[in-house]
Amino acid sequence: MLEWLVAFCVAILVVYVFGLDAFRQKPGCSQLPADGDSVGSACAEVAGGTDEKTRTVALVCKPSALAKYLQKHCRTFGRFSPCDGWTWRASAFLQSAYEACWPCESPVQFVRDNLQLSDDGLVSLDWAVPSYHRRRRTSSHSTSPVLLIIPNSFGKITRNVIKLCESALSHGYLPAVFNRRSHNGTPLTTLKLQQFGDPSDLREAVRYIRYRQPAGRLYVVSESSGSGLLLSYLGECGSSSYVTAAVCLSPVFRCQSWFENGLCWPLQWLLALYQKICLSRYRTALGNVVHTDALFSSCSLRGVEEALFCQSGSTSGNNSGCSATGGWDAYWERNEPLRDVDEVAIPVLSVCAKDDPVRGDTQSSLPMELFETNPHFFLLLTDRGGHCGFSTQSNRRASGALDADGSVAATDTAGSHVTNWSHKVVLEFFRATTDFFNAEERAKQLAARRRGLAGAAAGRAFRYRSVSTCKQMPACSHNIHAIYNWQRSYTR
Repeated sequence: MLEWLVAFCVAILVVYVFGLDAFRQKPGCSQLPADGDSVGSACAEVAGGTDEKTRTVALVCKPSALAKYLQKHCRTFGRFSPCDGWTWRASAFLQSAYEACWPCESPVQFVRDNLQLSDDGLVSLDWAVPSYHRRRRTSSHSTSPVLLIIPNSFGKITRNVIKLCESALSHGYLPAVFNRRSHNGTPLTTLKLQQFGDPSDLREAVRYIRYRQPAGRLYVVSESSGSGLLLSYLGECGSSSYVTAAVCLSPVFRCQSWFENGLCWPLQWLLALYQKICLSRYRTALGNVVHTDALFSSCSLRGVEEALFCQSGSTSGNNSGCSATGGWDAYWERNEPLRDVDEVAIPVLSVCAKDDPVRGDTQSSLPMELFETNPHFFLLLTDRGGHCGFSTQSNRRASGALDADGSVAATDTAGSHVTNWSHKVVLEFFRATTDFFNAEERAKQLAARRRGLAGAAAGRAFRYRSVSTCKQMPACSHNIHAIYNWQRSYTR
């Protein structure tokens, strides 16, 4: 065991040392190829600044009124200054591992709601509350917006998710983390696991949130591979999603190819091992419907997913139609996140980094044509940032990163109050889209009021003539009802 640990540390050191040259390159503006009017412009137009540290972000989108509004009002989009020099935060791999695995001390506490679904299964919502909050429940009459957070598809609650809850609380949101069946301590009460892109459980959770907080707007953020569930939900529900806006942090779009060969072998092995550890407590129960030998002997993500859902007698046999022959392709026909992407009816922002070690190559893993042609999708592409990392110079100074001489600048507790750049982007995007929709609604109401005033003026003139005619009739008390009926029929 000790030899494996030493080998792992040596591998990390090699990646760190040989990757520094790539991270020490001079930051520049990531200008993506434009095709006429189909591609949005890059960071210089977003931020309106010329400092070279702010020119590492590109906003890719189809030109629209909302896109212009975001470029004008979302200043955080262009204010990303990634770490340089001899610091571990300059490594995409290390900062990604830090955000995914390093424990986080936060004043945020969670109150769990277990939701029983229509098939007697259980999912849970963990509502984030500050530690000093005396009232454990929020009133249903609260107008505070709700921020629903969908973690990665493996159920791991990362440091990034906890920090996002902390930032959302400080800005007046009600954060809630959605946990799938058997994830994060949620009991597995039925012999059914949620497929990668099946939004049925999420749909029932959203209905519960609307029932509990009917007066608050709903926003959704997904992390990493959890974006597959979010995009599937938005595509299937369309304009009935009850969501105002959504953000995908380091999303995985082409999920079938990502499961097949999107990750290097060590990461595949670690994620598959984590999945098998989480499912091991249900090994006896799942043995009746899943080939547990194939499941627990697999060393790849595809092997685990295929053993769970694409073999005869699996947990998805009753509702997915997968079989042992050709089941893998049939499974992804129903679970690919972008299968109904044309039905999405709300703004969706994707925050990605070019050096993401988990998502894979930028050219093959990002559907650029989606952002160039669909007005509801926006891509914020950074030169550096890793996978859900996006460490900045302020994070480095506050979190105690090692300087070139090996000295520690500060303690990690001092950095606990520093908001991650991607979290600032999330909150500012939600604020800007809400303001844009409110301005559009006010403009529509004003136009309708003007049309109504014009029509009402003509109506008042007509009623005045009818009343003057009515004065010629005898004003007897026993004829009041007859006068009213005659006036109403005349005005009609």
